[in-house]
Amino acid sequence: MPILIINASIYSQESIIENGYIYLEDHKIGQFGLMENLHEYDKADIFDLKHSGFVLPGFIDIHIHGADGADTMDSTEESLKRIAKKITEEGTTSFLTTTMTQSNTLIETALLHVKQYMKDSNPNGEAEVLGIHLEGPFINVKKAGAQPKEFITEPSIERFQKWQTISGGNIRLITIAPEMEGSLELIKYLSSNNVVVSLGHSDASFDEANMAVEAGATHVTHLFNAMSGLDHREPGLAAAALVLDELNVELITDGIHVHPKMIEFAINAKGSDKAILVTDAMCAKGLRDGEYALGGQKVNVNGHEARLADGTLAGSVLLMSEAIRNVIDFTRLPLDEVVKLATANPAKLLGIYERKGSISIGKDADITVIDENFNVILTICRGKIAYLKKDLF
Repeated sequence: MPILIINASIYSQESIIENGYIYLEDHKIGQFGLMENLHEYDKADIFDLKHSGFVLPGFIDIHIHGADGADTMDSTEESLKRIAKKITEEGTTSFLTTTMTQSNTLIETALLHVKQYMKDSNPNGEAEVLGIHLEGPFINVKKAGAQPKEFITEPSIERFQKWQTISGGNIRLITIAPEMEGSLELIKYLSSNNVVVSLGHSDASFDEANMAVEAGATHVTHLFNAMSGLDHREPGLAAAALVLDELNVELITDGIHVHPKMIEFAINAKGSDKAILVTDAMCAKGLRDGEYALGGQKVNVNGHEARLADGTLAGSVLLMSEAIRNVIDFTRLPLDEVVKLATANPAKLLGIYERKGSISIGKDADITVIDENFNVILTICRGKIAYLKKDLF
C-alpha cells in the first residue's frame, strides 16, 4: 500500500519544504512538494502531521552492537531481528551490525549468521542490515576499552580474507589500530577492496595515523574514546582525526563518552560534513537498569551509563533520536545541519548515498518522522511502516 504524509515539514536533499507532502510507493520515494501541488493519488495510507511534524531521512547507525537484550555476537537470527525491530523506535532505518573482539570461532560464527540473515531474513518494515562493522580484534591492548584483551591479535590479511569470505563479502567497515605491526599492509589491502578503514582502539602517534591515511584509512571510531588524545607536544590519533581532512569521525553524543563542549569543538573543527553520529549501543538499549553482558563481560547499566566492573565504559544505551537532540543542545546548530550526521554522512562513507541518506525521488523509502520535541512518531523502512507511536494517528 502506498503511503502519503501530509501537512509536514519535509527535509529533502535540496531544501526544507514547509507545509509539504511526501508520497511513497513500491518501496521508494515517489513525489514530494508543497501541499498546494499535491495531486490526487490512488489508495494510500494517509498520515496527517497537522503542521507539527518533521519528515527526515531514516537514520543510519554504522556502529551498534545490540539492543532489546540482543547482541550481534549472539549469532542468532532472533537476535538480529530483535535489534532490527527495536531500533526503528528511535528512527534508525539501516545499520552496520557490529562485532566484538572475541575468539576466531565466535567471530566467524557471528559473520556467518549475519550473512544468512542479510540473504534470507531482513524484510521491509524493519531496519536494514547494510553489512558488518568488524570492531577488533586488530587493535592495541593499551586502548582496548571494553574489548576483551585476551582475544586481541595482530593484523592479518589472510585472516581478514577468510572472514570476508565467511561473511559473504559483507564486512563493510573495520576498526583497526594503525600502529600495530602489519596494519599498514592490511589497510592498503582493505582500501583497495572497498572496505572502509576506521582508526580506533589505538595508541597511534600523529605520524602513525597520517601513514594510515596515506595507506587508505578514511574514518575514526568513536572519536576521543579508546585512543591517544590531544596533546600540544605529542598529538595523537584524536588530533590527527581533527586535523586530517581525509578522515571522517564518529561521535557518541550521550554527554558521557565525550563532554558536550568537546562535541561542539569536534564538529566545529571537522565541519558538519565530516562528523557521523553513532550509538555504539549494547544489548541493554531499550531495557531497564541492571546487569548485562558485552563480549562475555559483565556490564552494569545505571541510567544512561553502561560500565564494566572496573568502571570502563562498555558501549552505550543511547538512542539515535537522543543523539541528534543532544547535538542540537550542545552546539545550537539547526536540525537540517545536524540530521546530516545521522543520514547523508554515513551513507556517503559507505558508498550508498545513491539510495539512502536523503529524501530524493527514487531513493529507498526510509523515512523518520519526529515531533517538535524530537520524539520519533513514525518510522518507515523501505516503504513499510516499522514503528508508529500509539494513539497518534
